[in-house]
Amino acid sequence: MFSHRHSKRRRYVAWAAAGAAVVAGAGIAAQTSMAATTWPAQRTFTGRAFDACAAPSLSAMKAWHTGFYGAAAVYVGGRNRGCAQPNLTASWVKSVSALGWKLVPLYVGAQPSCQTGSSPEKMTASTAASLGASDGADAVAKASALGMKAGSPIYLDMESYDVTNKACNDAVLTYVRAFDKTLHAKTYRTGYYGFTSSSAKAIATASDKTDLPGNLWYALWDKNNTTTADWPWASTQFTNHSRAHQYMVNSKETRGAYTITVDRDAWDAPVAITG
Repeated sequence: MFSHRHSKRRRYVAWAAAGAAVVAGAGIAAQTSMAATTWPAQRTFTGRAFDACAAPSLSAMKAWHTGFYGAAAVYVGGRNRGCAQPNLTASWVKSVSALGWKLVPLYVGAQPSCQTGSSPEKMTASTAASLGASDGADAVAKASALGMKAGSPIYLDMESYDVTNKACNDAVLTYVRAFDKTLHAKTYRTGYYGFTSSSAKAIATASDKTDLPGNLWYALWDKNNTTTADWPWASTQFTNHSRAHQYMVNSKETRGAYTITVDRDAWDAPVAITG
């Protein structure tokens, strides 16, 4: 996403230096701990989505419901969440869902110790498992309090880091597995936002897929509204409505009387179960 997590300059520096359900097929291997549980049917959305620093007002969401976007990502929690969310309440979730919006819960959890810059919460090899479990529990509590029911996905936001640093990368995978196991235990689906050159790559190319996310939201700012044409990994990965693509960032757009700076996403993946 943009300046709500990192400064705009840092996001583009990271990009230059580097060069998002229970799913059938490849995805199911990543969610083996879900097998013994009866799960609510997933709710999916295919079309354009946007993510913004703060959830827009209800009036803005009404004005923006023109058909161009059908889903909106909202930051439900995490110590590294960058913006206050005065509009994001259970009442808001109910109201925008009634308008027809689909919602994407996003949680900005602990970030890698090898990541540049400062974050309120960073993981180390010794804390990754415990932080992943506690953040996972917090993510479920936050989503549930907003009216996002069991069976909903929660997308874990992992910013760019040096995936060639093995110790750091191993800690990230430990954290993600602990986070996801906690979500599964509480009957929430797992998703993950990251960069194709780093954090998403770490998930997609991991040799052991156990307890890794079943849905991948990849950041590749090529301005192509697709989840297939620029997919950088095997075509058999994250199939059956399990992909999302952040393809444009910092797009200042006006609908009605409301101007919002958003990132654009091509969406073909689960969204929250509300109502």
